[in-house]
Amino acid sequence: MTQQLSTPPSAKPSTANGAAPKAYMVGGGIGSLAAAAFLIRDGHIPGRNITIYEAMPVLGGSLDGNGSPTQGYTMRGGRMLTTDNYECTWDLFKSIPSLSAPDQTVFEETIAFNQLHQSHARARLVDRHRAKLDVESMGFSMQDRLELLKLTEADEAKLGTSRITDWLSPPFFTTNFWFMWSTTFAFQPWHSAVEFRRYLHRFMMEFSRIETLAGVKRTVYNQFDSLVRPMVSWLKGQGVNFVVDCTVTDFELKTDQGKIVVTGIHHRRDGTTETTAIGDDDLVFFQNGSMTDASSFGSMASAPQKLTKEDSGGWLLWEKLAYGHPEFGNPAAFNSSIPESFWESFTVTVKDTAFFDQMEAFSGNEAGIGGLVTFKDSNWLLSIVLAHQPHYIDQPADVQVFWGYSLHPDRIGNFVPKAMADCNGSEILQELCGHLNFDRETVASAICIPCRMPYITSMFMPRAEGDRPLPVPKNSKNLAFVSQFVEIPEDVVFTVEYSIRVAQMAVYQLLGIDREIPPILHHDQSIKVKLDAVVKAFR
Repeated sequence: MTQQLSTPPSAKPSTANGAAPKAYMVGGGIGSLAAAAFLIRDGHIPGRNITIYEAMPVLGGSLDGNGSPTQGYTMRGGRMLTTDNYECTWDLFKSIPSLSAPDQTVFEETIAFNQLHQSHARARLVDRHRAKLDVESMGFSMQDRLELLKLTEADEAKLGTSRITDWLSPPFFTTNFWFMWSTTFAFQPWHSAVEFRRYLHRFMMEFSRIETLAGVKRTVYNQFDSLVRPMVSWLKGQGVNFVVDCTVTDFELKTDQGKIVVTGIHHRRDGTTETTAIGDDDLVFFQNGSMTDASSFGSMASAPQKLTKEDSGGWLLWEKLAYGHPEFGNPAAFNSSIPESFWESFTVTVKDTAFFDQMEAFSGNEAGIGGLVTFKDSNWLLSIVLAHQPHYIDQPADVQVFWGYSLHPDRIGNFVPKAMADCNGSEILQELCGHLNFDRETVASAICIPCRMPYITSMFMPRAEGDRPLPVPKNSKNLAFVSQFVEIPEDVVFTVEYSIRVAQMAVYQLLGIDREIPPILHHDQSIKVKLDAVVKAFR
């Protein structure tokens, strides 16, 4: 049953005249939605006092799910979930009613679903001969083990702005472990050694089961339908104001007793530019930066456009705000090298069971039980995953949907003589069938929609201390940052948990809420977890 909303011991926040403050969210991703929920649930701010501005016509940010069975479904990507971590995520979703099971919370619904559909991948890596590799062994040499231990034990000050390749030798990047870990979490060899180390600690429990992905939990539908839609529905019921198709272009700032204060928000909608005045006691939450900014979709006949931050605007707003204010972060550390931060995904809609039937026979997994199937020798480093069906709430029974992505879309394919970034959906299907040795007739009914994301792993780029702002910078009075580009010690970006933890921290700090934020669980300090990881490393 839906749990009662918690009541913190702190008093209801109010302004000098006794009224509750107003709050404004710039960006409608999961971070802003979570911040709004925490303001209502734990801060007792009336929903009518909260406004969310979103440039797109829909909310949810990077947790998207769209399309139709006739035009093809789309999903830029999905974040990995686990119930062994994600402390703040489940703390929140224990309070949000499910849409598909109204007598349950989203948390209860997710737990029940995963008890019925437990992950156990049987075809994690596939080689050029279409053979499923034995991945019980991580494939480490003694040098690999020693180097990995050295990186894991180094502190972040020592790692600095170094890259993973500065700590691990070339043979490491040919191991089973690297292919499985990198494609599960989307790491590239040139990414931040600090972030890689954080992942090794935060997900040490997954180290010993990375080949089966047994620790991965899935939502009933795609994460937009299962997480975003219930959240938005609950917020609407609380009276939150949503302003979509609205682009925030600038902030008005002033300095008051050494603190920077947002006094106005400039936004453009339907060709009209307006300014919302921000009161002295009001709050502003800004989603700085976006991993899916400047995304573009292709079709069966066309490749996605090659857009940049100039075509979108989200990055430009952070750059404008941070100019002259180093405490608000350094966006250039993350958005300056598209070749190092982009990859491409694709969503495939099929109207018969041929592909799913052959994949289930080949992999040994029913859809929704297996994990990523990675084609280890693919020039594109191609991976696909077949989710439990239906994957969309409105998906007809005779339609199936699967998703895939490539970490190296700039490279020439093995079966298509061009880079994935230049391929249309039909050509991507040709390359996929080549790796599986499937007849093209298995996808004769398929609609494949590719998606190019130039900044999708920008949060993994090497960074220096201060490049990411704190949730509430020390010199900020009413401005908080809620995104993947905010600094939280120990936690890891590219997760739903990171956005929600940032939001909870920001709300509690600005409102002075006296309620403990769920602490990060240090599984890496468990003797059993450490022992399991060591045993796995020596297989």
